[in-house]
Amino acid sequence: MPNENQELRKAGLKVTLPRVKILQILESSQDRHLSAEDVFKALLEAGEEVGIATVYRVLTQFEDAGLVESHNFDGGHKVFELCSGDHHDHMVCVESGKVIEFHNEEIERLQEEIAREHGYEITGHSLVLYVKPASG
Repeated sequence: MPNENQELRKAGLKVTLPRVKILQILESSQDRHLSAEDVFKALLEAGEEVGIATVYRVLTQFEDAGLVESHNFDGGHKVFELCSGDHHDHMVCVESGKVIEFHNEEIERLQEEIAREHGYEITGHSLVLYVKPASG
């Protein structure tokens, strides 16, 4: 638990058992993009007594503290991922719901160039490509 305690303290959050358990779920999940319901189910499976309202509250606190980012993929389904410090974009399969992370320097360069052409500089962005398996 020392690692989670340190992360919580660094984010300015008091160390509580629900916060530690939720952070452990986010860190150990094979899927980097979890809904509040996913986190709640994982806690139940681990035998943890944490209510769904607490999960939502803690995830919101984590987002406010900069520990997690949230995304609204495919029509408002909110998912959370730990902030890793490295920028990446997302592809979401419209058939399976699978989320694929990617980074492409050319796309990043073009976005900067387009913003400059219009007299702006990018302060942040989110790129989501909605995809389906290629037929062929």
